[in-house]
Amino acid sequence: MLTFDDDGSAALGLEGAYVSRSPRKMKTEKTARFEAGNAFRRISVEDKRIINCQADVNQLVPFKYKWAWEKYLAGCANHWMPQEISMSRDIAVWKDPNGLTDDERLIVKRNLGFFVTADSLAANNIVLGTYRHISNPECRQYLLRQAFEEAIHTHAYQYIVESLGLDEGEIFNSYHEISSIRDKDEFLLPFIDTLTNPEFRTGTKETDQQLLKSLIVFACIMEGMFFYVGFVQILALGRQNKMTGAAEQYQYILRDESMHCNFGIDVINQIKLENPHLWTQAFRDEIKSLVQKGVELEYRYAEDTMPRGVLGLNAAQFKEYLRFIANRRCHQIGLDPLFPGAANPFPWMSEMIDLKKEKNFFETRVTEYQTGGALNWE
Repeated sequence: MLTFDDDGSAALGLEGAYVSRSPRKMKTEKTARFEAGNAFRRISVEDKRIINCQADVNQLVPFKYKWAWEKYLAGCANHWMPQEISMSRDIAVWKDPNGLTDDERLIVKRNLGFFVTADSLAANNIVLGTYRHISNPECRQYLLRQAFEEAIHTHAYQYIVESLGLDEGEIFNSYHEISSIRDKDEFLLPFIDTLTNPEFRTGTKETDQQLLKSLIVFACIMEGMFFYVGFVQILALGRQNKMTGAAEQYQYILRDESMHCNFGIDVINQIKLENPHLWTQAFRDEIKSLVQKGVELEYRYAEDTMPRGVLGLNAAQFKEYLRFIANRRCHQIGLDPLFPGAANPFPWMSEMIDLKKEKNFFETRVTEYQTGGALNWE
């Protein structure tokens, strides 16, 4: 449905970009190209922008951001479904009173308690928020694939919960009832609310910085940090030949989420290149504070899920690991490290997710992705 401003211009029309009216009303050289006489001319690469674009968002080509299209193709090639993975061994281990220790069972339940709703939050943020404000069609194409993958991940966690016969009410309400999970979600909610607010529009420095901040929170902190304690814990179980069906699904999810994180970082860096006035010192300082807060929240979650050392892991190792991850995220978006000298205490994780190969477009492009069925679980 088209709506019209006082000047008669459409708020959402063939040009497709959902942006604020104020920049449209400014008679700049760029916007003039898309006024009445040029509204239906063919799109060129130069017309495209990540945000606040006046060009027709329905025209996928010509590509400007080929990295976005390549990630979309890679995501499709990586397609997998949870029910393809057998949970029979996991069920046997879970039902065996001696199959797992109490601490190991706590890890599984806390993990599922966080993840069953985390990917739903991520999907809602994409579908109801981010997609509206990204005005580039090839980036939108990947966002649609990403939203579908978030649905697959939620399906995977439900499949694990159902297979193990866990109390669904307990697991799915953990984000209300477990403080370490609730605190992480409550940290994210204001940024979700910003992007999903139907009144929110980009087009000013203030609102563009709000959008950029929210994108950084979701790419670098939620998908790039909040998931990693859980990934380490479940994959550590798999390395000890325990819960191998769940671990295999987590490995596929880790691969997907690594690409989500890197796509988000590419978008962030492209917005910075196209809008350098947004990247002020005050804004950078605010981002550093948010990353610091993210480290604290995820470490608190690590302590809650692992009150004692288990699986050769302990909370102190996670503090170092989270600092290592935080430094990497800061580096990827052009910030100085928050924790100089932090090292990776889990080198085996680097082999699984391969942080050395976990590159975004502005470093090098990843070519190591493979189809879901090609993953080997040693």
